[in-house]
Amino acid sequence: MTTEVQTPPVAASPTPSPLATTESSDARRTGVLLVNLGTPDSTDTRDVRRYLREFLSDPRVIDIHPLGRWLLLNLVILPFRPAKSAHAYRSIWMDEGSPLLVHGRRLRAEVQKRLGDNYTVELAMRYGQPSIAEMLRSLVEDDVERIVIAPLFPQYSSAASGSALKRVMDVAGEMWNVPDISTVSPFYDDEGFIDAFTSVAMPILSKLEPDHVLLSYHGLPERHVMKSDTTGAHCLKVENCCDTIVSANRHCYRAHCFATSRALATTLHLSEGDYTVCFQSRLGRDPWIKPYTDEQLPLLFERGVRRLAIMCPAFVADCLETVEEIGIRAKEDWMALGGESLELIPSLNDHPVWIEALSTMIERTRPNS
Repeated sequence: MTTEVQTPPVAASPTPSPLATTESSDARRTGVLLVNLGTPDSTDTRDVRRYLREFLSDPRVIDIHPLGRWLLLNLVILPFRPAKSAHAYRSIWMDEGSPLLVHGRRLRAEVQKRLGDNYTVELAMRYGQPSIAEMLRSLVEDDVERIVIAPLFPQYSSAASGSALKRVMDVAGEMWNVPDISTVSPFYDDEGFIDAFTSVAMPILSKLEPDHVLLSYHGLPERHVMKSDTTGAHCLKVENCCDTIVSANRHCYRAHCFATSRALATTLHLSEGDYTVCFQSRLGRDPWIKPYTDEQLPLLFERGVRRLAIMCPAFVADCLETVEEIGIRAKEDWMALGGESLELIPSLNDHPVWIEALSTMIERTRPNS
């Protein structure tokens, strides 16, 4: 006799509700805030003055006694500098607005496209608009699970990266539900970043065949560098203090700039005599990190250099400091000396290799544990 064994019916898996699906999808979403320095709303002197007041009132930028900073700003800088800066901005202003903001918006759109729907990418400026507060709150209201902050400053400085991150933390700390925030680290020697600048520069340098290349970075007061020294006995106190990254100078902007330069020299096949590291945009009478870009021009001319190329690897987007300060003013100074040509190598802007490099850095930034 055959005994039939009946298998109990298998219960069907419940169909997830639309609400559960949405919650699961949201839980995987990451917000990204790209942060750059900032720009005035227009070339009107009043807008430039407003921007400079916010920028230069930051104690991480002008790190002196508050009373001294107020006097310097209100009696020396703001009465005269806004008109001069407004004139400079007019010489580079694009149809869509400030170059820094235009390139930043294009970067945001391309990074959003590269990262896909599981990310929401926004752009903010440390000073001016769009503000960090506005865009950080926008990401939180979008109900992302976590937020990655990407300061667009390759080399760390308290005046740029530090100030931007402090502002982010101040805004986040005011929220009832403080978001989970991770940060893209300084990427001064990141392989993708170096490859991106190499991809921009190599075709131009190969065509120009310049006599010399200047790697010009934004300057800082020497005291900023020394305050970043964790030992107080290394930065600008030890010979060749920036030749390698060690514990004492791991936060040193100048050391980061030299590390970027060494990496670029390797990928661009520049020998030691083919390039010079220098620093631009100094303000005031206090000593800033050396050598100074403007002082290198006559020295190079005296050495017989006639065709000069300048890269600005502290800036990932073209802006006042690249297009106007180097591409216009430095070029005029060079030609007045008798130079044949000065070529500004464009910044990364929205170059495809940079889009990939930045997106990869964002993807590998892990959530806080």
